[in-house]
Amino acid sequence: MDPFAALGDPVRRDLVVRLAQGPARVVDLTADHAISRPAISRHLRVLAEAGLVEAEDRGRERHYRLRREGLAALGDWLAALEGSGAPRPRFTTSDFDGLDLEVRRTGRERRAATEPAPGRPTSHPSPPQEDTA
Repeated sequence: MDPFAALGDPVRRDLVVRLAQGPARVVDLTADHAISRPAISRHLRVLAEAGLVEAEDRGRERHYRLRREGLAALGDWLAALEGSGAPRPRFTTSDFDGLDLEVRRTGRERRAATEPAPGRPTSHPSPPQEDTA
């Protein structure tokens, strides 16, 4: 099976992420999902057919581990995209810098419009001071 097709399912992607942390038993993998143990076993079988995981029987338990070499096709594909003139991100760092500058300028203008200018009376004058002399 094609590794891209195998990773098309979110449960299988979650299993790969979990197995990247280290080997696990089927029962441990089932505890992380709201589906049955047989369903997890079917997902693991698909991942094994794609060469992404492998199983080792230890007594009555089956332990699965990630086959990092199975991910090589994915890495190669992503690397080819990087060097092939694939579309670049729509926004560059300078675009975000310009946006940040505009947001700051607009904020200053709004604060200036709502704050009284120096020397101007405020809308709530302070009460007159009593002369105690």
